[in-house]
Amino acid sequence: MKKVRLFFGMLFVCLFVLGAAGCGQPAENQEEDNSTQETSAPEAQPTNAAFLDAQAKLEAALAPLPKKDTQAKLAALEITLANPFWVTMKEGYEAAAKEYGVTIDVMAAPKENDVNSQLETLKTIVNKDYDAIALSAITPFNLVPGAAEATKKGIPVIAVGTSIDAAEAEKAGAKVAAFVTSDFEEQGKMGAQFIMDKIGSGKVAIIEGLPGAAQGEARKSGAQKAFESNANIEIVSVSAGNWDRQTAYDITSNLIQANPDLKGIFCANDVMALAAVEALKAAGKKDQVAVVGVDFIDEAKASITKGELDASVAMSPYLFGKGGVILALKVLEGQEIPEDIFWTPLGLITKENVNTFEGWK
Repeated sequence: MKKVRLFFGMLFVCLFVLGAAGCGQPAENQEEDNSTQETSAPEAQPTNAAFLDAQAKLEAALAPLPKKDTQAKLAALEITLANPFWVTMKEGYEAAAKEYGVTIDVMAAPKENDVNSQLETLKTIVNKDYDAIALSAITPFNLVPGAAEATKKGIPVIAVGTSIDAAEAEKAGAKVAAFVTSDFEEQGKMGAQFIMDKIGSGKVAIIEGLPGAAQGEARKSGAQKAFESNANIEIVSVSAGNWDRQTAYDITSNLIQANPDLKGIFCANDVMALAAVEALKAAGKKDQVAVVGVDFIDEAKASITKGELDASVAMSPYLFGKGGVILALKVLEGQEIPEDIFWTPLGLITKENVNTFEGWK
């Protein structure tokens, strides 16, 4: 699959970063499964201008948009519905389907790491009468057999957020008709850069997601590259948090015992970052350690507003869902898809700019 990148999304990195710069134990074991003149914080924008601008740029990138009211029947398979990020993506799917006058059924694996259940769900979807399928694979490999079955039946497959391995897909006879995603490695770089800018020098750690999961691996890689480019930064640990809150809490507790002078933690999602914050608070060390997550879920927003979580790298799961529906309908309509990767915006949300992105989704 060729990768022609559309970099409109990177404009939002500049927008968000400029906004940021002004020019006990967790109660619940929740997994990702089932960001020279002193000024006050920006006021919330009642029109949600940042989100509306991102949405307009996505639609411009996907133009010409498909016809409405075709009565197409779509299916979407997500990684999990236990994390707010994926719930928001589901909302994006459903809102776009309503806007375009089609139907969509959104399903997901019961847990973030349940690769077999996700594949079985895809096979069930393929055997029903859907016109197109949007999917987000847990790993680059687990959905290849199901995607191959869909291709053999002539059902277009749209990858959203995460896709399937191109080489394995080719061997299996699976085809991905279009792909809408975000630059996961850039997310890791952005988060790590924020930490370095904040601490200057010292020891840092990375809590990655599920080993083998494309988005987690890329975020880890991006953070590592950024940290390793700075001679004043020492990476003392890279640990698998498996998208799990309790695991991340335990990792953080052990980290600060082994490294009492730790100064920064990059986490591959907000669920783990929030757990790291709780562990640091329990140890009385939150003020000493900068923590950054990814996803900008509502709980992260609240924590950033309170001055606890330092930052979250935001993308737009809602626009992932909307983009998936639009691409599916374009493919069904027979439109040529010249680019097979469409990037959605990235942004770094901090306490200084969090109110500016009220309504972001």
